[in-house]
Amino acid sequence: MNVKKRDWAKNKKILDTAAKDTEAAVQADNDSEKGVAAGLFDASGKPVVDQMLAGDCIKTLNAGPEGWIDLVFADPPFNIGYMYHGYDDKRKCEDYLQFSEDWMAAVYRALKPNGSFFLAIGDDYAADLCCIARRKLGFNMRNWIIWHYTFGQQTKLKFAKSHTHILYFTKDVKEFTFHPDAIRVASARQTTYADSRANPSGKLPDDTWYLRPQETANDFFNPEGDTWYVSRVCGTFKERAGWHGCQMPLEVLNRVVGSSSNPGDIVLDPFNGSGTTAVSAALLGRKYIGIDQSKAYVAFARKRLDETVAAVREEVGDKQLTVKELEDLMAAIRRGTQHRDVQTVTDAFGRARVERTYGRKKARPAAAPRSDAVMFE
Repeated sequence: MNVKKRDWAKNKKILDTAAKDTEAAVQADNDSEKGVAAGLFDASGKPVVDQMLAGDCIKTLNAGPEGWIDLVFADPPFNIGYMYHGYDDKRKCEDYLQFSEDWMAAVYRALKPNGSFFLAIGDDYAADLCCIARRKLGFNMRNWIIWHYTFGQQTKLKFAKSHTHILYFTKDVKEFTFHPDAIRVASARQTTYADSRANPSGKLPDDTWYLRPQETANDFFNPEGDTWYVSRVCGTFKERAGWHGCQMPLEVLNRVVGSSSNPGDIVLDPFNGSGTTAVSAALLGRKYIGIDQSKAYVAFARKRLDETVAAVREEVGDKQLTVKELEDLMAAIRRGTQHRDVQTVTDAFGRARVERTYGRKKARPAAAPRSDAVMFE
């Protein structure tokens, strides 16, 4: 057994053991097995919302009715060799493309006629999956969004990767949910030129979410600007859940959920992972469903969701939050432990983790806030 396989065997043991304890704790706290539900549909075939469940998303979705989901956000495996719990991320190209077509077909079937679908995907298969979604399955493309983030993966023989593609589709060409006012940002006409022609409500964000404000003047790239001011969640960040190799920033999901669904709508993540989609949906007053093939991930994500929602409710009670109000509450969200006591020995690529030293660093003189400082999930 090589070192990578040996370390991943250790990771799996850590996750399996911790998952049993977490699942038991969640069940005791809620007086029911809320963390890992038995199924997505009840005896009458009606979907059971506000839950995460372990299972095959293709079989699970195809076993239920058609046309009942309002919004889907999917961040599937990229087929680049990530070390997931219970999943092989090194499939043959043909196998991966067929798998992708199958799960996207299941999503298309489950979406309402006016439903929307956001797909986060890496360089290797973005074009392939876009063609499958549009040409084979019938999705209508609204935007090809580039999320350009800070703290990209450094390389030696090519340019550093620091972006993810987010493909925005709708099932119908004209009938779909989109709330521009929920996500408007201040325009340059307002912030820079004081132009009386500016829309006082601001403008819609661009389809390139530029996230390296330190590379230019703060006057142009600041949290009030027209860019997506969010870093990826790195392994050394306090917000990072140590049990999952891929974690989307909550700010990205807030914009997706806030713009493309209504309060009370059903939001699905067929690759639930660390649970960010469910957290965003719950905090913005939507119904959530998360499916993941790993029972361990589901148990941890459920605990993370409960802790995060509890932290926010301490601040605002049961108030219905907007995207902007939720951004203002990120400090409360960070207070949740997010289950950082569970951590694998390597990252998603099998590399040894950098030791976290929270609370043990030497005191430093006070400094002005960094231009690229942001709040994460």
